[in-house]
Amino acid sequence: MKQMEISDYKGRVKPSWCPGCGNHAVLAALKKSMAQLNYQTHDTAIVSGIGCSSRFPFFMSTYGFHTIHGRALPVAIGLKQANPSINVIAVGGDGDGLSIGGNHFIHAGRKNPNITYIMMDNEIYALTKGQCSPTSRIGTTTKCNPYAWTADRINPVLMALSFNASYVARGYSGDIKQLEKIITGGLEHNGFAFIHIVSPCVQYNKVSSFEKIKELVRDLPQDHDTTDRVNAMKYAFAPEGLYTGIFYKTERPTYEERYKEVISIAQKNLNEDFSIKDVIKQFQ
Repeated sequence: MKQMEISDYKGRVKPSWCPGCGNHAVLAALKKSMAQLNYQTHDTAIVSGIGCSSRFPFFMSTYGFHTIHGRALPVAIGLKQANPSINVIAVGGDGDGLSIGGNHFIHAGRKNPNITYIMMDNEIYALTKGQCSPTSRIGTTTKCNPYAWTADRINPVLMALSFNASYVARGYSGDIKQLEKIITGGLEHNGFAFIHIVSPCVQYNKVSSFEKIKELVRDLPQDHDTTDRVNAMKYAFAPEGLYTGIFYKTERPTYEERYKEVISIAQKNLNEDFSIKDVIKQFQ
């Protein structure tokens, strides 16, 4: 097996994000984490939806699947189910994952598929030039939304915790060392790993700039118990700042492991000369 270097993950397409976009840091951190874990390009697939961050697969040398808006998670889950031996990483933005894709986010948490989901949150629909998104702050105004935004924000970390995602973390694209740490942890985790990354948009969102976000960001306390989901929710709720780090981590059976159990039970109930392949053939 080849020992992978960061440069091995460089795709043929040059990143087309705006200069200064936080997504550049996420791309760099993911490459570092994959090299650290020696992820082989032919054994890795990156699945995305629609949006600025969903261009991700084009910038990597792994397999990639650019799906339709909001559908990255079901495609990623299906891909892992079809071939459990590969590493599956889903990526997308706050609009893609919390608006049209919000329902899939709920069910991914409860099913616990063995995939990693990286959500780059810039609190705006940047690809459509500045529409407000599910995480836009009240009072936000843009060229597309000239009047103050009035809807409450969605809290992605709190959502993931309430759905019982088995690994929940938050990072900030201004801190690439921490990003690498929590992404590596998510890739190593056996189960659904959700990584929320605050990734400011330098072009269309002046409300949540790097400067303003930096004032809010603070590390979770060193003594935070990552097995305590209720306490993790308290930090996700915290009004005094934007906590980053690993909020919650637990081990429970994955979707793929439970599926194997079902197949095993079904095979035992069948005649010894009648395999599951024979059952499948009946429906072809």
